[in-house]
Amino acid sequence: MIIDLPNTTASQISKTLVRIREEGGAVALGRVLTLVISTELGHEEDAIEAANDASREHPMRVIVVSRGTDDPTTSADAKLDAQIRVGGDAGASEVIVLKVYGDNVTTEESLVMGLLLPDAPVVAWWPGEAPEQVSQSPLGRIAQRRITDAAAQADPSEFLRRLSDTYAPGDTDFAWTRLTLWRAQLAAVLDQPPYEPVIGVHVAGSSDSPSTLLLAAWLQHQLRLPVDYALVSPVLAPSGIHGVTLDRASGPISLDRLQPGIATLTQPGQPVHDITLPRRNLRDCLAEELRRLSPDDLFGEVIRVGLKEMGLPSPAARQKLEA
Repeated sequence: MIIDLPNTTASQISKTLVRIREEGGAVALGRVLTLVISTELGHEEDAIEAANDASREHPMRVIVVSRGTDDPTTSADAKLDAQIRVGGDAGASEVIVLKVYGDNVTTEESLVMGLLLPDAPVVAWWPGEAPEQVSQSPLGRIAQRRITDAAAQADPSEFLRRLSDTYAPGDTDFAWTRLTLWRAQLAAVLDQPPYEPVIGVHVAGSSDSPSTLLLAAWLQHQLRLPVDYALVSPVLAPSGIHGVTLDRASGPISLDRLQPGIATLTQPGQPVHDITLPRRNLRDCLAEELRRLSPDDLFGEVIRVGLKEMGLPSPAARQKLEA
């Protein structure tokens, strides 16, 4: 069921939700959190689809705040249009879409405060451009977890640098979430004999992949040795992480993703293995992050300490690193 509320207010939206609940169409019982999505007008549906899919694992209320210029078909006055989706149109969640026109409509924080589920955690997600300081933004101040996506920024590396300087407990980024399968596979390899120390690490990926930089920073921080990384122009090679090589006395261990979704594991004295290692979609990343409502301490260490230990290249240096 979809209910449109053109030129409305937050108070009218709340009254409509109460009426829907009283009529038995949707209830807040069983909702475990409120997910607030901040996006641009016209870019809501991909995020809503991911949230609807993730809601089957995490029943929640989804509030989408979309901002943009004034609707050219109407007056230039600031206004708020809303849409409420429940039932089959919202997965296992309630979806409230707030389309904000004009600069004079109240702040995002004021818009959503009256729509939050009582006594439930709040997670804020910016699928597109993120604020300068996420934790101090209007939505960031009311959220326990704050999710950004460095890959969606104009300069992913510079965004990681800024996040390293402004990090607050509860911040996380999908560039880190996309590393879960890589980190698990590399940890599993090192947990097998021979238990030799790693004496060298090489990481390769595309220059537009912030996950490549975070993977190198994680390995350097965990293994306590310098990591050599190479960035390749996405024009010359597929986007994303291309491979990792761990040097040990008995020979190198290589995990290379040469084709989409498949990685090749090469180890001394063992057969070559092909491993499923897909690039994770929005739904998988969001569902994983919603499983953790407390701060991710390891991500905090990597983003605050690991990146600084590794030293992010400047834009000019990145151009020299590209093959």
